[in-house]
Amino acid sequence: MTTLLESRYRAVLRLLPAYYRREREEEMVETYLWDVDQETQDQSRPTLGEVASIVALAVRSRLGAGSAPRRYAVLGSAVRLFALFAVLLQAASAVVDRVLGLTWASTRGGSQWALFTDGFTGHGVWAGVGAVAQWFLPLLWTVAWFALLRDHRRLAQVSALVAALPTLWPLADLWTLDFAPSDSAYVVAAAVLAWSSALALCAAHHRDAPPARLPMGEPGLVFATCCVLMGASVVALPDGVDTVWALVTCYLVTALARLLYRARRGTRGPAAGEAAALAALGLLLLAVRITAVYPWLDELPGALRVGVLTQAAALVALTAALAVVSGRDLLSRGT
Repeated sequence: MTTLLESRYRAVLRLLPAYYRREREEEMVETYLWDVDQETQDQSRPTLGEVASIVALAVRSRLGAGSAPRRYAVLGSAVRLFALFAVLLQAASAVVDRVLGLTWASTRGGSQWALFTDGFTGHGVWAGVGAVAQWFLPLLWTVAWFALLRDHRRLAQVSALVAALPTLWPLADLWTLDFAPSDSAYVVAAAVLAWSSALALCAAHHRDAPPARLPMGEPGLVFATCCVLMGASVVALPDGVDTVWALVTCYLVTALARLLYRARRGTRGPAAGEAAALAALGLLLLAVRITAVYPWLDELPGALRVGVLTQAAALVALTAALAVVSGRDLLSRGT
């Protein structure tokens, strides 16, 4: 006779994919009920810890854990590559933004340096601590990048989560305001990009996942190349770029290069799920690109307006192409 507690355990276990339930459900139910008195099972419920462990297992088993079916393996590969590419872009962007900012402030005279330091002082202790944290914490994207590729997964996960924290503070400010500032959509889009990257890293690079591997180049060389590309894109137009310009430029060059490499090598060249990962990242960057510039589009100089609109159009075209390639991959692989 099935007790109420057993029914509740089986209901929670439906979170697991079908292939995993077929192999392990009976064993798991028996384990959960082993030390529970038969007379109290109709008054008992799964504990919060047990539910949380089943949810975590459901994530791992759907993202290519162990001997998962191919469609779950491809999904896991795509999410891991998405996290890898997204962390790389945000790590390089954080480093380049701060290096160029410090260079500008230190080479433009005392007034410019005073303007830079004023952001950290003179506004109270808590405001100063918050400004310092917002300046330094995004640099942890770089720690997450190198830790992940050296297979220090816990360090990479913690670093990514902490690096994403500064995106929550503008959201908190929006929550307390009685009106919607012109950049409110951008604040939300930037937070979605950061937290989707951090959470994808935590979910897909779990303990059962294979070690992170770059589909191209060495980690240090790839990171340096992205930094140089971002820095060059800003230096080329020092008076006409926003905070998203370098990020989007680097993505466009990288994704286009991978797409051309794929066309040359065929479907055997790129890693499984790479096109899907780049398409998902491109969609998020398109949202960030549009929300960053839309409120100010009428006020932009002509050249910059043409530049950002060209970036947006290129993002749309490239993301669509990657989505088509990803769909063909899924059909050809029978997933």
